[in-house]
Amino acid sequence: MSKKRTGRQRRRQTEKKPMLFSSMNYKLMGLGVLLIIVGFTAMRLENEVHGFISLYISPVVIIAGYLTVLVAILKREPEKDPKPAG
Repeated sequence: MSKKRTGRQRRRQTEKKPMLFSSMNYKLMGLGVLLIIVGFTAMRLENEVHGFISLYISPVVIIAGYLTVLVAILKREPEKDPKPAG
């Protein structure tokens, strides 16, 4: 007696969905998150409201981290289309 497959199992076997992001996207996202963490950590470690790092360096690092994550999400790899002969 053979096992019957449900629609979900059949669909999983027949459909191969491509990855949403490439490995480069994930590396950029990791770098962005790391920049955000470093920025907030530097802001907290200085522990001064009017300190140079808290007012100037940390916000720039945090914004750079958010921009890096945004670029990583929006960046697409060029699709490899076979060129028609002729």
